[in-house]
Amino acid sequence: MEKDTILKVIQAYVHKMPALPVTVAKVLEITNNPKTSPADLNQIISLDPVLMGKVMRLINSAYYSLPNQITSLVRAIIMLGINTVKNLALSTAVLGTLGRASDFQALNMEGFWRHSISVGVTAKLIATRRNVDPKIREEYFIAGLLHDIGKIPLNNKLAKEYVQAVSNTDRAHTPLYKSEEEIMLVNHAMVGKLIIDNWRLGENLSDAVCFHHNLGEYTGKHRELVVTVAIANLFSNTYELGFSGDRYPEELSAEVLQEMGVDWDYLESIEDSVKAEIEKAQVFLQVAR
Repeated sequence: MEKDTILKVIQAYVHKMPALPVTVAKVLEITNNPKTSPADLNQIISLDPVLMGKVMRLINSAYYSLPNQITSLVRAIIMLGINTVKNLALSTAVLGTLGRASDFQALNMEGFWRHSISVGVTAKLIATRRNVDPKIREEYFIAGLLHDIGKIPLNNKLAKEYVQAVSNTDRAHTPLYKSEEEIMLVNHAMVGKLIIDNWRLGENLSDAVCFHHNLGEYTGKHRELVVTVAIANLFSNTYELGFSGDRYPEELSAEVLQEMGVDWDYLESIEDSVKAEIEKAQVFLQVAR
């Protein structure tokens, strides 16, 4: 197929993906307001029995291991924190668009999500090391979690071509995004940007998804987030924390690592912490399903 045809096919698929539920969209809207209170969230979530159930399941899950069961929604929101509730709402919406595990012909769904969680966890740890404002550290987790979301439409809509792209990257020892471009004339970062923009999740997440393989061309204002996700992605691929189809990731320069104040000694030192956080986050995502 010609590139224009492929883009039209993918764009049509993305636009047919379910929109963010009204409740989730409202949660994201009000949590972007620094004056939002747990009571504000309580008013919205209490009108959505499904999301309310997930919030209650999360606070009473093994993730938190509380001695007594929590039965009050507003207390659950206070204990979880506004950012965690926002992440749960967004994760619920994202997971609702993915289809069945059988749709993942070129990729293993479990491996894909383990990799995605690893990138999110690593990005957040790097942000913590850099003393990023705690109020926005969760953005690093979400950006990492969503960085490869563009692979889903490619895998589901162009399954034959995507299997070929994954095979080519293994055979030629090249980064997957380059094999995608060679076979399908688009890559997962481009497609991921379409999804993030369609959901109106914000310029910061859009930039992180779009440019995590192309730092040299990025001139926007969210460079710290974009570069952090790129480093977290390289680390997760190098240490095979999950698998998202990329056995031969593109190296980053020492200057890029220095820009974020990290080196490979530091990244090696957090491997056990990342693995522990992955297990916790998998519980989180099981609740979101």
